Amino acid sequence: MASKGIDCATPLTAEAARVLAASGHKFAARYLVPERLTWKRLTRTEAERITDAGMHIVSVFETTPNRPAGGTAAGTVDGKEAYQEALKIAQPGGSAIYFAVDYDSGSGDYDKIESYLKAAAAEIPGYAIGVYGSYAVIEAMAKRGAGRHFWQTYAWSGGKKSVKADLYQYKNNTRVDGTAVALDLNESYGNEGWWNTAIPALKPSEEEMVIERDIHKVSTWAAEAWEEMQINGYFDGTRPGSGITREEAAIAVSRLRRNLLKLIADNETNIKSFEQRLQTIEKEDE
Repeated sequence: MASKGIDCATPLTAEAARVLAASGHKFAARYLVPERLTWKRLTRTEAERITDAGMHIVSVFETTPNRPAGGTAAGTVDGKEAYQEALKIAQPGGSAIYFAVDYDSGSGDYDKIESYLKAAAAEIPGYAIGVYGSYAVIEAMAKRGAGRHFWQTYAWSGGKKSVKADLYQYKNNTRVDGTAVALDLNESYGNEGWWNTAIPALKPSEEEMVIERDIHKVSTWAAEAWEEMQINGYFDGTRPGSGITREEAAIAVSRLRRNLLKLIADNETNIKSFEQRLQTIEKEDE
């Protein structure tokens, strides 16, 4: 038997959540987005309101409608942002984060959309990847194994409904009596990936993965190697926790390469012949 639900961009008040639950709605889909989109952003407080009203929550990530056309690079960024937001609101592990393909995408975009979803999935450990989109998008992404949960919209679907759909959005921009916000109406059939605040969040060890670290402090596990690299002149001792640029890597590798040549040659004078031989070997490996 299908369950009734809604999705909306406007945060739900406690009263709106109670009205929706009283009218038979079992879930509310809300936006898991960065703080810069605060007007539609799901917070922990709102999640608790929805749970207290007796409904489940469906998390969906969307910044711009055609964002998935950005492929791998966009998926990596969005996956990281979605993951951090999920942890901030204590979304429990095992639940889904849907990524929206909210435009009339043609088959020419499917490779990019697949890459986007798979890149996003790699950045949300502990959560399941879901995809929102048209009939054709749902069918294509299910066939390509780019999602575990599927939410189809009637838009751009030509009256077709995918058997892969776990959720189905069948009406946009409507209202339920007693609520002051515009809503989209949905139904679900199981495997929704929904959640509520009564379910325990991810373990602290997983949450620590997104805690911003002090780049000026070296991690315990790397302290000995970091000290050795400083003593031997490969790094200057600053910013041990920051990323390394290609330029910094080139300097470190160049120093290491030259020191190895000195070691092999046994003195500075003999380096030239050894360097010529090494260059020959390096060119052969290209």
